[in-house]
Amino acid sequence: MKRTIRRTSIGSIVFLLACCIASTAPIPDEKKAALHTTILAQDKAFFDAFNSCDLTAWRRYLSEDIEFYQDNDDVTKGREALERSFKSRCGTNNVAKLRREIVLSTVEIHPIQGFGAVQLGTHRFWRVVPGEPDQLMSTPKFVHLWRIKDGVWQMTRVISYEH
Repeated sequence: MKRTIRRTSIGSIVFLLACCIASTAPIPDEKKAALHTTILAQDKAFFDAFNSCDLTAWRRYLSEDIEFYQDNDDVTKGREALERSFKSRCGTNNVAKLRREIVLSTVEIHPIQGFGAVQLGTHRFWRVVPGEPDQLMSTPKFVHLWRIKDGVWQMTRVISYEH
């Protein structure tokens, strides 16, 4: 009896996995390229706003329920809480104290069916002091989960690690 149940359970799992694999159609290269271009454009606009301390532009790319996880700070939940952190990175006259630079050769972008996309890669953060050369502070890896809703792309989850 136990063998029959075990075989049936294992057989069911194998069958379900086979169905999932068989029903996953490969994404055409042109769709992958379009998604890659779209997400990189969103990333650039988001971090252009970050680098210039433009809170209004920056917040457009974050969902209200954003969750930000990193290895060198506490978890931040919600756009309002993340905005407080953002503002602390801006000095007088909204001059950024920190500048982000993406390492394009490390970027991967993959679709998430029915949701949006996931972006992985490495980026650099530089300390900015007016009148001095920017100083490299860290080169962490990141995972950004992007959701498209009503034609608008927003990040819903961010993971940053290896600071």
